[in-house]
Amino acid sequence: MLSCNNLSVVFGGQTLFEEISFNVNPRDRIGLVGKNGAGKTTLMRVISGKMEPEKGSIAKPSDMTVGYLPQEMQIKSNKTIFDETLTAFAEILHIEAKIQKITHQLATREDHNSEAYSKLISQLNDHNEHFAMLDGATIEAETEKILLGLGFDANDITRNINEFSNGWQMRVELAKLILQKPSLLLLDEPTNHLDIESIQWLEDFLISYPGAAMIVSHDRAFLDNVTNRTIEITYGKIYDYKANYSEFIKQRQERIVQQQAEYSNQQKQIDAVEDFIERFRYKASKSRQVQSKIKMLDKMDRIEVDSIDKSSIHFRFPEAPASGKVVIEAENAAKKYGEKQILKGLDFMMTKGEKIAFVGRNGEGKSTLVKMIMNEIDFDGKLGLGFNVSTGYFAQNQPAFLNPEKTVFESIDDIAVGDIRTRIRNILGSFLFSGETIDKKVKVLSGGEKTRLALAKLLLAPVNLLILDEPTHHLDMQSKDILKNALLQYSGTLIIVSHDRDFLQGLTSRVFEFKNQGIKEYLGDIYDFLEARKLSSLQQLEKKANQNDTSPEKSVSQNKLNYEKKKELEKEYRKIQNRIERCEKNIDVLEKQIVAKEYILHHPDEFPAQITQNSIFKEYEDLKKQLSVVMNEWETLNAEAEVFMMNNK
Repeated sequence: MLSCNNLSVVFGGQTLFEEISFNVNPRDRIGLVGKNGAGKTTLMRVISGKMEPEKGSIAKPSDMTVGYLPQEMQIKSNKTIFDETLTAFAEILHIEAKIQKITHQLATREDHNSEAYSKLISQLNDHNEHFAMLDGATIEAETEKILLGLGFDANDITRNINEFSNGWQMRVELAKLILQKPSLLLLDEPTNHLDIESIQWLEDFLISYPGAAMIVSHDRAFLDNVTNRTIEITYGKIYDYKANYSEFIKQRQERIVQQQAEYSNQQKQIDAVEDFIERFRYKASKSRQVQSKIKMLDKMDRIEVDSIDKSSIHFRFPEAPASGKVVIEAENAAKKYGEKQILKGLDFMMTKGEKIAFVGRNGEGKSTLVKMIMNEIDFDGKLGLGFNVSTGYFAQNQPAFLNPEKTVFESIDDIAVGDIRTRIRNILGSFLFSGETIDKKVKVLSGGEKTRLALAKLLLAPVNLLILDEPTHHLDMQSKDILKNALLQYSGTLIIVSHDRDFLQGLTSRVFEFKNQGIKEYLGDIYDFLEARKLSSLQQLEKKANQNDTSPEKSVSQNKLNYEKKKELEKEYRKIQNRIERCEKNIDVLEKQIVAKEYILHHPDEFPAQITQNSIFKEYEDLKKQLSVVMNEWETLNAEAEVFMMNNK
């Protein structure tokens, strides 16, 4: 379908990639991966025709269309969301305008028997046929469907696009691209501006999309769910794998292990040949063999072991200072912007050491609550921090707060105090700023570099409440993994706003879903939340199905729908029961371990060695904490099972 032949691009004196070649086939779902700065965006710009390569060419059929969504763009429009999205149908709108013009002319003319009148009727018929062929009558319904899928409310689509943030405007551009249905979709970080529900909608759309798609994303779960092929750009070369991202990681490691084995065997062979040459170089009787060996070495294809770029941030958050047990407490907290109610009736408590995820559709109040906690905005009701709570805050647009005229070093040096000033270079080095890069001005940094610098500032003082609002934007996979590991080891309380499911998995113990101006709490991590939400959605579908028309024409399909929903609900109920059984097994094991520890503690004379080790007390307390967590989960699951049975009698 599309062929890239020996493409080379040099940027700022640095070769991004050199003589790379690959094909894009119909229905391909390609994940384009590599570290920040490897050249992923540049390659997309070259394929889309926005940029010319230094060398090489791109071949494609004349009827092939390419649609490109960049990471960021400035949108200048005074239209409503709906009207701006409709511009995706430029050809259809042009034909519709012609139809309206001719219809008006026919209605106002009286020369019904003239040749000119007949010609207008013929033109109108041609335009109507063309309009019907392009499905012109469906464009408004299709536009509304796509906009709702991408998270817009029905009331939003009639509002002016200028009333929305850049993130929402980017959704409009994505909607326009989807509606144009190009042969090849090029999407550069499409999930950056989407919430979890919209990301899942986009996944389903891309899986069934009739064309091909190439996607740059640092969302591992998104790539795994959508792609069937991965192209890696590293050190100016590309490697093509017929696999999604997780499988690509395995295959890449296997390839390098195999290369290393082949390289080792070849080196042994080369050493043996070179040893032979050195031993018999000056013996006339062996000259023919020596020359033969030299020619063999010259013709040998030397095996090279591909190196993996392992440069990445590496750091740990400072130990959290002691605080009171209650870190945040809210009582009937609320926030309005003018007449628009964002949040109301919030009652919750966060305790020391908890890790909580804020999720929900954009605009539901996640960042607003964060600003309320940070006391950046006024609000109604009560919301306050507990005893001795100190906060570290990474805002969603934190990189934008960096002074563009300061250097990387100055950005840290200007706010560092005390002994930390002696460790500035070490901190910057942990975030991949060293040598000449620390003297770069902020304004020339990439998005990923700005995010890393903003994160580095969080290490300047120890805090016991860390609030991160979308910290993974622009971070590559490896950097995200290291940030996640640092957060897992962080000893303080954590609030994190993110739509990245893979990043959130296993990181938090509670999820706050923001919806309808309030908060609903879920125990567990992001996938426990999604499973609970899926169950809730299925219950709603079942209720709607029961309310449907029972006329004879619909009874067969309705019965089939009810049967399928019933089977799906039974499957979900079995999942809950399986999780309850796992909890009960864990409870049994933990209770036995606790009894064993209690016996040792009650009979110290029998176990002097264990008692002298302070670890037994910590192990005993840890077991009790684990039992408490599992008991809470068991109680929650049983409550879910009861609700499930009540709603599906």
